[in-house]
Amino acid sequence: MNGRRLLISHRTGYRYADIVEASFNEVRMTPLSADGQRLVHHALEVQPVGAVQPYVDYWGAQVEAFDVHVPHRLLEITATSTVETAPHIRPEPGASWAEVATPELRDDFGEFLMATQYVDLQMTDGCREIVDEIRACPDPDAGARLGVERVRAHMTYEPGATDVSTTAQQAWAAGRGVCQDFTHTTLALLRAAGIPARYVSGYLHCEEEAVGQKVVGESHAWVEYWSNSWRAVDPTNDRAVGSAHIIVARGRDYADVPPLKGLYAGGHSEGLGVTVEITQL
Repeated sequence: MNGRRLLISHRTGYRYADIVEASFNEVRMTPLSADGQRLVHHALEVQPVGAVQPYVDYWGAQVEAFDVHVPHRLLEITATSTVETAPHIRPEPGASWAEVATPELRDDFGEFLMATQYVDLQMTDGCREIVDEIRACPDPDAGARLGVERVRAHMTYEPGATDVSTTAQQAWAAGRGVCQDFTHTTLALLRAAGIPARYVSGYLHCEEEAVGQKVVGESHAWVEYWSNSWRAVDPTNDRAVGSAHIIVARGRDYADVPPLKGLYAGGHSEGLGVTVEITQL
């Protein structure tokens, strides 16, 4: 499978109930140049105009921070990027359970083994049995595959059933959710089984080649787990992670990688919604 050159347009923002005198914002919408993926071009448009200061955060994501100091009731953001994605590459043989359990590795990847705001490990309703099943697998790669299978068997993809504040435990209890929930529940199972695993945010193009066809979607999320290298799985779609996936940011959970977050002085706000358009060039 070859890589692809993709044009991504990501529009979002806020509408405020009253005039806002100032707002302070961070955007994570810049695809990474890493792991075989290459960012060709990126531009961020902000209305009202604010000075943008880029930096790299603790997790390696490209962040664009900006303040708006003019009165406004609407904040509109459009990120446009051209990126060349990496093909799917079959990884080398993975690690053994003994290798992922060494004190050195657990120290290096401790942040991807712990409970977090969204990846709460104290799940019930059969989760402990699934964790035991994962640990009984021949190796961590087989355990990760089983974890994905169990999540997909238990959960139904249902937009609107959850929101951005839903935790892994809540999504599991509901038995439904979206890509963020599939990712958080998979992370919870793998971490509880002792496999380091992290949250990946980005975009997803269609599975088949579609040159010139505009695909309308949303941001996407999937999992990377450690087994001699970081290996990606997409629990929402149960498909290979490769040329159709565009990596934007990585972290412990969604809280580390939100596309847009900020503070403002004023009344109630509501999101403008998100529009993502991806075109293969």
